[in-house]
Amino acid sequence: MNSMMMELKLEAWYHPVDLRLLICISVKVTIQTTNKCTKCKFLEVTHEHQLGVKEEIRNQLAALETQLVAEKEKSTSALVQVEKNIDVRRQMDRKLDLHYQRKIAEALDDHLTAIQRDHEHRSQLEERKIRDDAAVEEAKRKEKALQEEKLRQQKAKEDQEVQARLEAAKRAEEERKAAQEAEKLAKEAADKLKEENSRKDYVNAQKAASTTSAANVSKEMKSSGNLVRAAVNALKLEERRLQIYKELNDRNQLIISGSHANFVPKERDIKRTIRQITGTIDNVRSKANKLVEILNDPVCPQSVAVAMFAKEVISIFETTSPKFNSSAFACGHVIVYVSSQVPAVMDCLLAEFHKACIYTVPKHKMYSKAAFETEESYYKAIGYREENGKTETTDSYLDRIESLMKLYGALVQTVTQGVQNKHGLEEGWAWLARFLNVLPPNRYTAVALEAFLEMAGFALHRKYKSQFIKVLNSISREFVPKLRARDPNAGSKISRIQEYIESQKFLQEPTGWRLQGALLLHTSVPEADRRQEQYHHAPNRHFTYHR
Repeated sequence: MNSMMMELKLEAWYHPVDLRLLICISVKVTIQTTNKCTKCKFLEVTHEHQLGVKEEIRNQLAALETQLVAEKEKSTSALVQVEKNIDVRRQMDRKLDLHYQRKIAEALDDHLTAIQRDHEHRSQLEERKIRDDAAVEEAKRKEKALQEEKLRQQKAKEDQEVQARLEAAKRAEEERKAAQEAEKLAKEAADKLKEENSRKDYVNAQKAASTTSAANVSKEMKSSGNLVRAAVNALKLEERRLQIYKELNDRNQLIISGSHANFVPKERDIKRTIRQITGTIDNVRSKANKLVEILNDPVCPQSVAVAMFAKEVISIFETTSPKFNSSAFACGHVIVYVSSQVPAVMDCLLAEFHKACIYTVPKHKMYSKAAFETEESYYKAIGYREENGKTETTDSYLDRIESLMKLYGALVQTVTQGVQNKHGLEEGWAWLARFLNVLPPNRYTAVALEAFLEMAGFALHRKYKSQFIKVLNSISREFVPKLRARDPNAGSKISRIQEYIESQKFLQEPTGWRLQGALLLHTSVPEADRRQEQYHHAPNRHFTYHR
């Protein structure tokens, strides 16, 4: 490059004119040459830099690769160690699970063993209690048997005393008659002829009087038979029950007259117990058991207590009250249970029913001027009572008929399991048939029929179904029109009967029909699934009630 500069300088020396041009050219060539050299050096530096960078990158990649390999080996070793730790942990957990399961099994076995021991202990206590109760019951039974034996001996002694008094009275009467006969014979001996004539006249007069009296009695019976409307079987049953009741009353009169005991407290106790009857299960159970205890109390003869019970039931339930239906149904349950324990109760109670209300027979007496001197005598014959010396009003009499017929209807429809109702639904069905076949439609029979259907119609329909519907249709077609024609003033009674039939009240449970317990378990169920509460009765045990 220096030689070239020299040449340019020489050349400029020899050519002074073109010196500037040459200088310019020389500078340009120098710059180009310098640029080429600089570019070459730059390329070489760049190449070397690239090679250095590449070498550095290779070194870094190698280092990274080495590091990655080391990290991979370390990770692999760590994973292997983790897996080993997991296996160890799993084995430890398995051992702990087995240990815990063993502990749980042992604890469960101990708990079951304790429960079994407790159950055996309780069973032993229950068996001991049962044995003690059985021993107590046996002792009570023996004590009761001894009391009954004493009572029988006492009654036998009283009967013997009564029989002895009757025999003594009979002997005294026979002696008196013998004395009179002797006196009469002596008198006849004194005046035989005169006495003979007198005796003949007397016999003739007696025959004439007897004939007249027999004719009058026959005529009266015939007239009375025409006035009474009742089925023959119903009259026979009434006669039998009244006869049983009369014999019981006669026996009670002898017992009371020959005993110095005061039975008034017993009567008050019976009356108070009956008045306390309500439509709950616990109340019915307790009152029934208490009444049975009273009737079986040896202090008071059973026949006397039975008569008291029957009279008090009729006396208490002769009047209506806002809760009459509920009390009547509850009383029906009590009567059924008491009569199952003391059989004489049912006949005595039915006799009281017939005395208080002739429509419980059922029967009716027709009015006749020839048979009854006044209307008051007729009213007394069909059951009217005197109040302050006057015959009671018809409304009062009809209210009493309604009350007694409701109680009678509640009694006949009472159906229980384990306790037989001796006057149940079959008797109610027979009563309804006799009533409609024989009794005439009037205000008295209308009230009796409506009250009976209100209380017993639901149970009769459940048992007799279509047959009961036919009976109701017969009432609508025959009884109601005849009643409307005979008694235009019986509109309210006709309306009540028609409303009962047309609104189908016999499909609805009457108010108080279902006894209520401390817990109301009678939820709404379909009609077909409804079942009446049931008694459970076992001999020589207290009355219990099962839902």
